[in-house]
This record gives sequence, structure tokens and C-alpha cells, in this order.
Amino acid sequence: MPRNAPPLSFLALIALSVAACRTSAPVAQSPTTPNVQAQLAQQNVDAVIYQHFSAEVHRLYQQGYELARLRLDAALAKPWPKPPAVVVDIDETVLDNSPYQVTNATLGRTYTPATWKEWTAKGTAKALPGAVEFLNYAKQRGCAVYYISNRETDELGPTLRNLAETGFPMADTAHVLLMAGTSDKTLRRDRVNQTHHIILQVGDQLTDFDQGLKNRGEGQGKPLTDALRDTLEGHFILLPNPMYGAWLDAITGRDLQEIPARKAAILKQDSY
Repeated sequence: MPRNAPPLSFLALIALSVAACRTSAPVAQSPTTPNVQAQLAQQNVDAVIYQHFSAEVHRLYQQGYELARLRLDAALAKPWPKPPAVVVDIDETVLDNSPYQVTNATLGRTYTPATWKEWTAKGTAKALPGAVEFLNYAKQRGCAVYYISNRETDELGPTLRNLAETGFPMADTAHVLLMAGTSDKTLRRDRVNQTHHIILQVGDQLTDFDQGLKNRGEGQGKPLTDALRDTLEGHFILLPNPMYGAWLDAITGRDLQEIPARKAAILKQDSY
């Protein structure tokens, strides 16, 4: 990102595909903010089309959860001092929020807490390919399933309903741990580890495994990721999300007005 603008037919496809309606943090409105929002929404269009429409992403999720089953079986072949648990993120890990991003692209807007909560309140996000099957398999194998998400606590009701109605196991207040004060998931993982041993984690961000992987200093965090490769290989399944995340925030920051210039600067830096 940024990406080339798609043909108008793609934008029409997006508009027609949305039956209902988090990339950048909101900022105070200014005379130029709507133009910046429209620009950033346009830049995100190809990523949104890829995530929402492509058979490639559909297959990547299937593949990720196939690998998760293999990793789970291998872990369960070992003895553990506590009952085993699987920890998953929610957004872009088990539930598909790309319709929200499609709507943003169509309307020329970016993420805001208000529009995001309008979407989650609907409780209509679909399960991502392979997610329901894998987590029910984990439950059948004797694993507790915990959902650790940075949705806010006032989103708990519709989140529980969405998970349960979509077929996910253990979708209750004991197993769905939302954000209360900090996006760092470490304390919530520690809470699970008090009674269980987390044998596998699944997410769309490296920080879904360890908050230390938020560090994107040297090489945008790739050397640190390489250093942890053996651990990640055995204990973490990473799923695709080109629409938003720590990887983007590390490059652009979260000030809406500064993001276009920051994107342009890093592209210029690495162009040939």
C-alpha cells in the first residue's frame, strides 16, 4: 500500500455486494480531513477486494486451519501439567469483518469507533473458512477454547451472539476476553495460563502471539520474527489481513493527516 486505483467496475462491484454495513485511528475533524479519509479509503481498495472477494484468501484461511489441526495434534501428543487450551483472536481470525471495510471503501471513509460499533452491533459477521471446524475439533480433543480480542467490553453482547450463532464453541463470558484498558493481550493470556496450558494460538497479527512482536524497528520487525521462528512454527498460526494492523501503523503512524505523506515517503525510500 498504497495501491493503484481499481477500475470503476470494481467500485461498482463493491457497492452492489454490500448488504449491510480498523485501519486508522480517528482524529479531530478539520477542513481537510474528509479529503484525507477519501484518499486513504481509495488506497485501501485493492487490499479490501483481495480480502473480501479472492479465492486466494479463502484458500489461505482453509490452509491455515488445516495447519492448525496438525500443530494441535502434535501438541496433544505430549504430556502437559495443566489442561490444554487454544487461544484465538476474533477479528479477521475467526470472524470476517471485510464487509465493514468494503463499506468504508465504498463511502470513502476510514475506521472510526462509532462506525465500527455499528457493524459489530449487527452481529452478522460470517465465520472465516475453516475456523468453526477447527475450534470444534479442538474442543472435541479436550481443549478449552479462549477468544482474546481487542474489541471493547461494550461489544461483548453482540460478539457472544455472533460467535454462538455462527457455530463457535465456548462462546461465553468465561471464554471471550475483550479489551479493558489496554490492547496488550499479555495479561489476558496470563489469565488463561493460570488454569490451562496454551498449546496453540491463532491470529492475524504477530502480537496475537506475543506483544514483543509489536516492535517493528529494525527491518520492520523481520529480524525479531526470524529469531523466534522455531517458537512461532510450533505454537502460532498466522492468518492473512492486508487491510489493517500493527504492520501498517508502524509505517504510517496513527495520525490521519500524516498518513499519506508517511506512505509516500516509505515508498520513495524503497523504490528503484
